[in-house]
Order: sequence, then structure tokens, then C-alpha cells
Amino acid sequence: MSYEADEIGRDRLALDYGQRWIGGVCAGFANYFDIDPAIVRVGLVVTGLFFPKIVVAAYLIAWLVLDRREPRP
Repeated sequence: MSYEADEIGRDRLALDYGQRWIGGVCAGFANYFDIDPAIVRVGLVVTGLFFPKIVVAAYLIAWLVLDRREPRP
């Protein structure tokens, strides 16, 4: 069984520099889950109000670990 992106209908999880505000992490997760990046950003801010150290650490780790996707034309 092959798990290619075309077969499962999703791209790979990667930073999206085309729609980024800071690092492209939220836009990358939004593209992966096929939702609006604003929803992910609002969720990140709301979660960051309650768990700021965890959110900042998770964001930085994702920024360093995820592959970079070039902007789409």
C-alpha cells in the first residue's frame, strides 16, 4: 500500500511561505488540514493565552523541523 499525497488527498505537512505571517507554521498546518489559515492562527493565539510556554516551544520546534514549501504561482 502506498501513501502518496495524491492517493490520500493531502499534501505533506510543510511550512507555507506563500501565506506566511511569521514563519509559515500556521499556514502549513492549515494547508495540511484544508482549512483557512486564520482559524489556525486564532486557535494558536487562544491556546497561547492559557499555555504560552508550550505554544511558543511547539511553534519554534515546528518551524525548525518542518520542510519548506515554496510559494505557489
